[in-house]
Amino acid sequence: MENDNKMPVVLIGNSFKYEVEATCKLFFHTQRFRFSQDPEDASGEEFILAEMRDEETQTLLSATVKLAGREAVSGEKRLPVTAEKTQREHELCRVLFHILSDLTGIRPPWGLMTGIRPVKKVTELMDRGLSRQQIEAELTERFELAPDKLRLACETAINQQPILRKIDSGAVSLYVSIPFCPTRCSYCSFVSHSMDSAIKLMPEYVDALCRELRIIGGLIKKYGTRIDTVYFGGGTPTSLEAGDIRTIMECVAENFDLDKIREYSFEAGRPDTITEEKLRVIKELGATRISVNTQTLNDDVLKVIGRRHSGADFISAFETARKLGFDNINTDIIAGLPTESFESFRDSLDRVVDLSPESITVHTLTIKRSASLFAQGNANSHNPAAEMVSYSVDKLLENGYLPYYMYRQKNTVDNLENVGYAKKGFESWYNIFIMDDTQTIIGAGCAASTKLVFPGGRIERVHNYKFPYEYIRQFDKLMEKKKEAEECLQKISSIPPK
Repeated sequence: MENDNKMPVVLIGNSFKYEVEATCKLFFHTQRFRFSQDPEDASGEEFILAEMRDEETQTLLSATVKLAGREAVSGEKRLPVTAEKTQREHELCRVLFHILSDLTGIRPPWGLMTGIRPVKKVTELMDRGLSRQQIEAELTERFELAPDKLRLACETAINQQPILRKIDSGAVSLYVSIPFCPTRCSYCSFVSHSMDSAIKLMPEYVDALCRELRIIGGLIKKYGTRIDTVYFGGGTPTSLEAGDIRTIMECVAENFDLDKIREYSFEAGRPDTITEEKLRVIKELGATRISVNTQTLNDDVLKVIGRRHSGADFISAFETARKLGFDNINTDIIAGLPTESFESFRDSLDRVVDLSPESITVHTLTIKRSASLFAQGNANSHNPAAEMVSYSVDKLLENGYLPYYMYRQKNTVDNLENVGYAKKGFESWYNIFIMDDTQTIIGAGCAASTKLVFPGGRIERVHNYKFPYEYIRQFDKLMEKKKEAEECLQKISSIPPK
């Protein structure tokens, strides 16, 4: 299957497009699909057909798959006609899942679980009072998870519990977006912009961002809402000059009460943007947790993915941060990068562990459509990522790092996951909050998203413009949308603090 050809997916008698596509993506990471309801499209050299038909007392769920001209394979399942829609959808996808698994020889480790937050399902069962044994039995039966993934999800949920119990639903977290990078990595799918093209927009962007922070700060003060955590992300926030970092961080300090916040994170990010001067500013203005990210220590792989720094540059940046007194440092590493061998990954992780950061996040390569790697299609999907991830779990647990947050993404190599590990007491509150739906997060800056969590569980999202020139040029129009946050801030302000 070539990446530029769309495989026909025919839905008959159902509208389960999202879950059917998600199930297909478990087996074809970079394949594009063409959906229709025309039975005539279930023909040719390859196609996928998913059908639901009600009979007298039963509902027939069936799927047929033909790949690369081989003989078509079919399967079916019957449910009572009274079965709920969610059950019908799930069981139809299960039929399709088993056919695709048999045809491709692929057994996705997360089974039928297609959502981005597997730990959330464990937590929900914990909240219902189920024992770990009962939770494992239910998730195994429903989703057919591999035992090691089920254990990882359960351990992560257990480690999250002490922090989840302390979530302050009457407070908000603040996310500050700096969507610029010195270069765009080949795997990157974030809306970030290279400094070469965006440098001329920088003064206007910093000015607009500070204006937005003042507006948000005014709303927070108007309704007496508390600030819980602050997170500077991107992009690479240290793409900015030290003076601009100071301007934005001073604006935060002037417009928000930071005396009682539980965490202030700053993604220092890529070593080629980190300087001692910038780190001094970040520390002086209150950040208590930073990320210094290398992704790999193999210089050849760094060149392949478009990085302008070396492994030695990462170590130097890390040591500078330690010298300046940062005692809560996170670093990221990616399993499955193009051209990286298992031995290379193992060496990188071992060397990172030797530096003893307080937390380590292990990502798995995800090939998104907006990333340049996507154009290479399935050429990137066959690598030792699974072996790398398996090694990382053992290595980090042996060295006192516990999994505390997890998420999954579409098009991730080998259907794997991203996991944050931390030494006890160094878990990132914000990372847990972003995966949970119990605290409002106000986003400021280009491409930032605001998540409004109302008492009672209603959630609304407000998105800023994706591109800097839109954010700057249409700033006043964008700020009209901030009024959507007022109702939420007013309601949560009466919730007593934890």
